[in-house]
Amino acid sequence: MKHKKIFFEHENSLEGGYGTESIWAIPVGDNQYKIDNILFYAPEYSLNDIVSVENREGELFVNGLVTESGHSTVRIIFNQAMYVEETREYLKNLGCDSEISNIPLLIAVDIPPSVSYIQIKSYLEEGEKLSKWSYEEACIAQ
Repeated sequence: MKHKKIFFEHENSLEGGYGTESIWAIPVGDNQYKIDNILFYAPEYSLNDIVSVENREGELFVNGLVTESGHSTVRIIFNQAMYVEETREYLKNLGCDSEISNIPLLIAVDIPPSVSYIQIKSYLEEGEKLSKWSYEEACIAQ
């Protein structure tokens, strides 16, 4: 199971224009890869989704979704650093993994299919009402 770096092109909502995000993925078929990281910026994809790629001058770029995994991804941008670790711990206790981005107040959260998104959404909305953070639904499973 050798990981490969694959690239997602996306609109860059923070800086405008377009951006590229690279993540690790596992080859699962001819030009198909299983996402093995939580995405920070590219919307519409989540952990364990199977994507198709095209080779552009030796780099693998995602060109579509093959199979949805049932995982969802949300992004949280915190208003203060003091909320980051307690929020990550709370979400972990509910069964959600998260990663901190290169922006220390931004995390990406993986919500597996075994976790109720309604419970997570309620928690996220409450934190937003209390001005602890803003959140964005990057990819919500069907």
